[in-house]
Amino acid sequence: MTIFVAAACRTSVAPNGGDFARLEVARLGSEVIRALLTQTPLSPDVRLEVIMGNALYGGGNPARVAMLMAGLDIAIPAATIDTQCCSGLDAIAWGASRIASGQADAVIAGGLESYSRAPLRYKRPASSGDSPQFYARPPFTPWLDRDPDLIASAASLAYQRNITREQQDVFAVDSHRKALEANWHEDEIAPVCGIETDTFSRRLSPALCARLPSLAGRSPHELTAATIAVEADAAAAVLLVSEKLLSRLKPKHVPMQLSGSVSRGFDPEQPALAATSAAAPLLRSMQIAASDISVVEIMEAFAVQAMTFIDDLNFDASVINRSGGALARGHPIGASGAILAVRLFYELQKENRGAKGLAAIAAAGGLGSALLMERA
Repeated sequence: MTIFVAAACRTSVAPNGGDFARLEVARLGSEVIRALLTQTPLSPDVRLEVIMGNALYGGGNPARVAMLMAGLDIAIPAATIDTQCCSGLDAIAWGASRIASGQADAVIAGGLESYSRAPLRYKRPASSGDSPQFYARPPFTPWLDRDPDLIASAASLAYQRNITREQQDVFAVDSHRKALEANWHEDEIAPVCGIETDTFSRRLSPALCARLPSLAGRSPHELTAATIAVEADAAAAVLLVSEKLLSRLKPKHVPMQLSGSVSRGFDPEQPALAATSAAAPLLRSMQIAASDISVVEIMEAFAVQAMTFIDDLNFDASVINRSGGALARGHPIGASGAILAVRLFYELQKENRGAKGLAAIAAAGGLGSALLMERA
């Protein structure tokens, strides 16, 4: 069955503690859901579901809270999934499978995340008299010696691939430049608290980047604040529909065919390479060469991560993150993959019929996800 993306929307991305600091994650998600259904209204007889990714909420089902807050019928089911950074993109793939299996006619799928409002994490005392133990993150593997800190892992990758700090700086400067010069479509970003732009993007220069202290790695391969995406708050989603339902709708924008998706596991000690491990077999299975791709949205959790992906798959720099990436926006973990999909939808609006686009992301624990869209 052919699945289409009929609409796409996201909030702006605000750094941790910034413009969305007081907003609970469900509020961000509800604004996106409302915007999607404003763009492409659905009749009450459509079998609709909601699937959203989230990594920091600490339990519960924020997708359900968000869809109820958005005013959807209480009979509509909602689910929240957690595959860390891959969550938003995986939710879209899972939503497509619900339609393909005949369980739904339409799915609102994406991700929602708030670093600012994320619960504090404590482990329950093992015995009376002990104190709760704070922890920064859960384990991503069962092996203590194979569950690296992500920044340290990215620094190791920079050393292995001989990607220098200066090269990473150039990539980061370019990401911010493209974001500042971007001509956003008016429907891409749903206004929340009056914020309609990504607030972190700024004019960087190599000279400014050179003055930043090293955060990980050793010269000349170290990582800095400019080459690591900041923690952030945001939500993003797409409206997936069957071909049969699409014929009944009047979408505001050109729909995109969801051509394929892949989720793959990879070496947990090299999580930054997991996006390549998903995108490469997806392109092979579709018999698509890098030169056939018009638009690529690759997650920039680290400059070195994106640079390695581009090099390994031989993409031309001109098709990569044409309106900037996460280095210029921020990284709202569970929403980041969905933001890539929304960006892809709007970048493909600028292309001719048949143009192909790829979104790819990696996650802690060695997970990678990739998704292909084609302009219908």
